[in-house]
Amino acid sequence: MSIFSNKPKVAPVASPVQVTVEKTDEQWREELSPDEYRVLRQSGTERPYTGEYVDTHTKGVYQCRACGAELFTSREKFDSHCGWPSFWAPLADGTVRYIHDRALGMERIEVRCAACDSHLGHVFEGEGYGTPTDQRYCINSVSLKLVPADEATPPGTED
Repeated sequence: MSIFSNKPKVAPVASPVQVTVEKTDEQWREELSPDEYRVLRQSGTERPYTGEYVDTHTKGVYQCRACGAELFTSREKFDSHCGWPSFWAPLADGTVRYIHDRALGMERIEVRCAACDSHLGHVFEGEGYGTPTDQRYCINSVSLKLVPADEATPPGTED
């Protein structure tokens, strides 16, 4: 079902088991750059058209930059020309969580990593992009890390 209404959306694949990542504010500050910390832990936003993945078309998986959880794939990424990387669905149900965001005098749906609760961006619906879900996950590049398909470790071969 859609997070916006009772309309069915494209059925995602089954979600892998998520391990909750809990760290102190001090630990996050040590591990993340100041810009990463501002966006991921303080719900900031990077300037439009400045992120490294805005125009990227590399095949692969987008992970949470804070904890490494797999969140989106290049198959769902599309060019929305909004200034931030856009996806029409997350990798699987349960990989992201949603919060009603009433900041800045408007109502939006915030998208967070389900594993570590880091801010990723927002999701919008009904903008007419013609995607299978009619949704646009507008995600900050600084919140993501792209693992290209040709660099991914095949399942069962991890050390």
